[in-house]
Amino acid sequence: MKAALMYGANDIRIEDIEKPEYDAEGLLLKVEVIGLCGSDIRNLTTDSRKGDYPHIYGHEVVGTVAEVGEKCTKFAVGDRLYVYPAVPCLECEYCRAGNSHSCKNLKAYDRIQGGFAQYMAVPSWGVKGPNIYKIPDDVPFETAIMAEPLSSVYACLDNVNVQIGQTIVIVGAGPIGCLQAELAKIRGANKVIMVEINDQRLTESKEFGVDHTINSLKVDAVEEVKKLTNGQGAHVVISANPSTKAQTQAVYMVRPNGTLVFFGGVPKGELTPIDTNFLHYNSIWVYGHYGSNTIQVKEAFETIISGRIDATRYISEIMPLDNLYDAIQLMKSGKANKVLIKPWMN
Repeated sequence: MKAALMYGANDIRIEDIEKPEYDAEGLLLKVEVIGLCGSDIRNLTTDSRKGDYPHIYGHEVVGTVAEVGEKCTKFAVGDRLYVYPAVPCLECEYCRAGNSHSCKNLKAYDRIQGGFAQYMAVPSWGVKGPNIYKIPDDVPFETAIMAEPLSSVYACLDNVNVQIGQTIVIVGAGPIGCLQAELAKIRGANKVIMVEINDQRLTESKEFGVDHTINSLKVDAVEEVKKLTNGQGAHVVISANPSTKAQTQAVYMVRPNGTLVFFGGVPKGELTPIDTNFLHYNSIWVYGHYGSNTIQVKEAFETIISGRIDATRYISEIMPLDNLYDAIQLMKSGKANKVLIKPWMN
């Protein structure tokens, strides 16, 4: 099979390798579409595995069952599947408390072999887990693939209870930021403000329900937010970007008793200076968001396949696996919102 193997930072090679093996209760998935995520870009362009190469990344996966193990009864050849990348144990303290995203025994496919390949093995622990869903025949793979990025966004807005009447600020107008804007409007937010440094992305964000845009390279973003909120600041500010400077700035956009969310991680080794006095004296809640529990994974998938969110509007380009490096550069440039990879595309 054809696969994109990482041999080091920015060293991605398309090679022919053997199809992965799977156990008696597992299956072999023909990868139809895989999404390119910001975390993929970070992993593929840095020494993310500290010399442990080659490796195949990729976690936003949809595909068709190509083969099943002799004891696999849950799925059949030809089934169209959305495979969420993480599998919780459902037995540890965190899982039992409803926080399966913090599972202490969490397993992930791309720690073994991810989806930037024509085939991906789903072991028995994945097949038996709660996070694989059948895609209806009338839902395109290109639509279903957006269930994975939506899952974390869905969980974030659910956990901080974005609701009617609120003003929401989102810092970062990538696909995650735009999903947050659209979902915030669905949940009833009165006003969504997008802060970004790329004018093209700011313009495009208006298609997803953004009411006001601010280019933080051209104006003082904090002052602009205050002007748009009668000097108060926003009820919820979500920093959905990898910039320490943007995270520091986001603190001052929150109103007293509001909520500050750190959604996007920053490069490993970097620390964000935070004015804790401002947080303390303004009674601001700080929430670090990562992942989604099993119920939120399910509800995000159902939202996507229902058509409530038009997933195709987020897709800028669809490219073959051979062009993975070009896809990375395109997304890094800010000229594309979401890029999908089709491993079987010529």
